Amino acid sequence: MSNKTMSTHSQIPLVDLRAQQQEVQQQVNESLAQIFENTAFIGGAAVADFEQSYARFLGAGECVGVGNGTDALELALRATGIGPGDEVILPANTFIATAEAVSLTGATVVLVDVDSEYLLIDPLAVAEAVTEKTKAIMPVHLYGQTAFVEELTPIASACGAVIIEDAAQAQGATRHGRSAGTLGDIAGTSFYPGKNLGAAGDAGAVLTGDAQLAQQVRLLSAHGSRTKYVHEVVGRNSRMDAVQAVVLSAKLERLAGWNELRRQAAARYNELLTEVPGVTLPQQAMGNHDVWHLYVVQVEERDRVVAELNAAGIGAGIHYPYPVHLTQAFAHLGYKEGDFPVTEHAAARILSLPLYPHITEEQQRRVTDALISVL
Repeated sequence: MSNKTMSTHSQIPLVDLRAQQQEVQQQVNESLAQIFENTAFIGGAAVADFEQSYARFLGAGECVGVGNGTDALELALRATGIGPGDEVILPANTFIATAEAVSLTGATVVLVDVDSEYLLIDPLAVAEAVTEKTKAIMPVHLYGQTAFVEELTPIASACGAVIIEDAAQAQGATRHGRSAGTLGDIAGTSFYPGKNLGAAGDAGAVLTGDAQLAQQVRLLSAHGSRTKYVHEVVGRNSRMDAVQAVVLSAKLERLAGWNELRRQAAARYNELLTEVPGVTLPQQAMGNHDVWHLYVVQVEERDRVVAELNAAGIGAGIHYPYPVHLTQAFAHLGYKEGDFPVTEHAAARILSLPLYPHITEEQQRRVTDALISVL
C-alpha cells in the first residue's frame, strides 16, 4: 500500500513524507555519518537506543526491533508457541499482513466481523468463534484507534489463548491511559514509511512486558542463534538495521507532537464535514485517545468518488477495498460473500482523506470542497 507524493504544488498527497523528512534531515544526517564511520550497520548501539526509547514512550517492558511489521507479527506468534493445528482469531477488516503472519506459522486463520461504529474487531463475534483449538486472539488497532482489548481479555483467559496486538496503525494511541501495544501479551508494529512513526524503508518491532518472550523473539529473529554459529532453533533473518534506527529515533522525538497535529487536523475535518449530507464521519470511542493514522469517512459510490478526487489532485485512498476473506490468497479458508456483512458493507464505502502532521487548513478546505463537489 504505497503512498506517492504528488508532483505539483497544486496537488495534495494522501501522506506527505517529504515534509517529515525535511524536519529531521539534519539530525538524521549527523547520525548516519556516525553509522557509516563506525560501519555498525546491523544492531548495535543505534538499534538498542531506539528500542529502549520506544519502550519508554509506550510504557512497554521490552521492544525488539525487527525487519518489518509482518515479521513482527509472525515472530510474536511463534514466540508464544503458535503453530500448526492452532487457530488464531482476527478481524476480516484488516490489511492482509495480519492474516499472512498467522498463515506463515502454519496456524489457521479464523476471521470475525467488526462493529459497525468503529470497524474494530467485535468481541461478541470473537466469543462465538472460539473453539478448543483457539490459541490466540489478534485485535487490530485500526486507523489510529485502539481496539477494546479489555473486552477480549476474559475471552482469552477462558480458553487459554494469548492476545497478540497488531499495533501497526496506532503508535502513541491509548485506551484508558494505556498505550496500544501494551494491552495484551505481546504486540507487533510496523514502521513502514507511511505510518505515524515511519522509517526510511521497512522496519518493525515486537513489544511485550514478558522478558522471556522478548528473548525468544530475539532468538527467532537472528537465525535461532544467541551466539554466532550456535543455532538452538530454526529461526529467520529479521533484524532492524542501524540506518532505520537512527531515522526512527529522530522521528520518535517528534511523534507526540506530530500525533497532536493529526488530532487537530481530524477535528478540523470533523468541523468541515459535519453538516455534509452523504458523508459518514469517523467516531472516537470513549476511553480512546486516537492518533488518526488515517481519516476514514464512508460515502456511497466510493470508487467514483475516489477516482474523481484523484483526478482533481486530491490523494484520496482506500484502506481496505477487499476484505481478507474475499481475497484469492485466503479463498482456501472457505468463507463466502455475506459472511461478514459489516466488513463487506464498509469495504464498499470507506474512503481515506489526506491526513498528515504537516497538512494545512487551506489544504483541508480544498479537500473538503472537492469532496462536497464530487458528491
